[in-house]
Amino acid sequence: MNRLVFFLLFISMSFTAFSNGAEKAPATEKAAGIMFHEGTWAEALELSKSENKPIFLDVYATWCGPCKRLKKNTFSDREVGEFFNAAFINVAVDGEKGEGLELARKYGVNAYPSLIFINQNGEVISYTKGYHNAKQFLGLGQEVLKKK
Repeated sequence: MNRLVFFLLFISMSFTAFSNGAEKAPATEKAAGIMFHEGTWAEALELSKSENKPIFLDVYATWCGPCKRLKKNTFSDREVGEFFNAAFINVAVDGEKGEGLELARKYGVNAYPSLIFINQNGEVISYTKGYHNAKQFLGLGQEVLKKK
């Protein structure tokens, strides 16, 4: 009986240790990648003006496979995060809901993901679609800064 209790206690503690570690890993990854603005579009434009940075706008859909890959592989990349967090006001919106729907109409989004770079006046600097790996995405951001 004592062995059974000890065994069950051991198994329980093992699951607790593994589950706590698993919960902490995504927070570290998120901190390493792009940090997206959580306010309104108007607030993002004001922040863009006050910090003299262009806006990177990711227009996605929840069902979109390439959008999910961007979020998982590209936006979470440490180098991408460091560059984009320093150079841009980063905004991500669901193009099929709320303010995202309005922005998708305004900027002529007809495919997901749409990656739009916008100046402080709300004008498009550059627009591209589809999945980009970290290296491609960094190059895209660097080209946009040259145009600015």
